[in-house]
Amino acid sequence: MKREAVSEAHRAATLTICALALVLSACHRREEPQTVPVAETAVPVFDGVAALKEVEDFVAPGPRVSGTEGAQKAARYILDHLAASGVAAEMDVFEDPTPQGTGTFRNVSGRIPGQGRGIVVLGSHYDTKAGISEDFAGANDSGSSTGLLLELGQLLGSRENAYPFELVFAFFDGEECRQRYGAQDGLHGSRRFARRLAESGKADQVKAVIVVDMIGDADLHVDLPRNSTRSLVALTLDASRRCGRRTSFGLMPGAILDDHVPFLEHGFPAIDLIDFQFGSGPGKNDYWHTDADRMDKLSAESLETVGMVLLEMLNRLGDSE
Repeated sequence: MKREAVSEAHRAATLTICALALVLSACHRREEPQTVPVAETAVPVFDGVAALKEVEDFVAPGPRVSGTEGAQKAARYILDHLAASGVAAEMDVFEDPTPQGTGTFRNVSGRIPGQGRGIVVLGSHYDTKAGISEDFAGANDSGSSTGLLLELGQLLGSRENAYPFELVFAFFDGEECRQRYGAQDGLHGSRRFARRLAESGKADQVKAVIVVDMIGDADLHVDLPRNSTRSLVALTLDASRRCGRRTSFGLMPGAILDDHVPFLEHGFPAIDLIDFQFGSGPGKNDYWHTDADRMDKLSAESLETVGMVLLEMLNRLGDSE
């Protein structure tokens, strides 16, 4: 009854006051400065389609078995690609004992300087398993991780002092064993790189070594092995959550032997981002080291997921400086 008894004049006055309040409120909002967090604008966007093209171009020439002409050409390709991206690159040619005698290996690395003393290493092996077939592509193992890092190099090479730490791209030769993993079989490149880093006088500056392997599978399940540094496991899972890709990352029930192990043995914080379920169904790995490891099993979305998470990890590591 009271609402019905309100006079038209009172209603008009009320509406006028409300309108004036809205105008003043709008003016006040327009005067407020619009701020965008620096960290959000500073993070580059990773392009999964471009990364997939990098993988395709890299694996097209064929097998890259250590010590062969194919591996030598692959190393030169990586070196030239990094240089063209504005990344200072070098090749380390070395000899190492193998079950078949002394072998020649080639590590390729690229460096982007930072403003601080820290060092972060992003690593991938680029060689393929011997004895699969004459045209074994190795699209996922090891093309996917190599192509992803090449795309990251392209993306970050032109960004002067993008991070407060030095960013190192490391491409390892000789990850694949000839017979059985041991002191003289497999992990040749990463053992060499880790040892040289430990002897460089900069060992105390290494903040993280992040190895990526087999991360292009269209059905992506990156399971972090138990023999990874705990703080980096937590960082990876948090980064995947921040990127909205947490469901693609989990924990492996056990350990795995991969290129991160030599770094752990030298006391460096290290982690392996690997999808070891590369197969025809959930939980299977039946495409691994077979001719089924080809480009049609990979996806741009998977590469984009891992690329985004890596960039977020770098961003968080930079914030901790």
